[in-house]
Amino acid sequence: MHTITPCLWFDDQAEEAAKFYVSIFKHSKMGHITRYGAAGAKAAGRPEGSVMTVTFEIEGQEYVALNGGPVFTFTEAVSFMVKCRTQKEIDDLWEVLTRNGGQPGPCGWLKDKYGLSWQIVSPEWEAMLRDKDPQKSERVMTAILQMTKPDLAAIKRAYASQ
Repeated sequence: MHTITPCLWFDDQAEEAAKFYVSIFKHSKMGHITRYGAAGAKAAGRPEGSVMTVTFEIEGQEYVALNGGPVFTFTEAVSFMVKCRTQKEIDDLWEVLTRNGGQPGPCGWLKDKYGLSWQIVSPEWEAMLRDKDPQKSERVMTAILQMTKPDLAAIKRAYASQ
């Protein structure tokens, strides 16, 4: 069976970012750090001996952070969706991801201080959007579209209203 490991391209913050992400999620750990040797440093234009890649794991999913230089940056075209069960989980995650240069966005989206996009959602919210009653799901969508950070109580009120 094949495994899929997302590789996140950073300018030169791969180790810092990996440590940051691991610090946020309970079931996380750092992995291996590889450094640029002479050949890799020459090809990538990076200093010899500097961090090339860092592996880390969050909730059983492996990631690789690569120091590849400023050639590529993150866009909203790829984001990580985190399903939070409570408003406290949403509030805590939102706070840590928007701190120190992170940017809140619409409808539960945000960018962290490295420019990586995240979607903060709730499994309950997803179920409401899939409701067979189109009026209920439309009210939920309307409520979500008016939010920045998700407000579960407001979403539940929209769902239950007539």
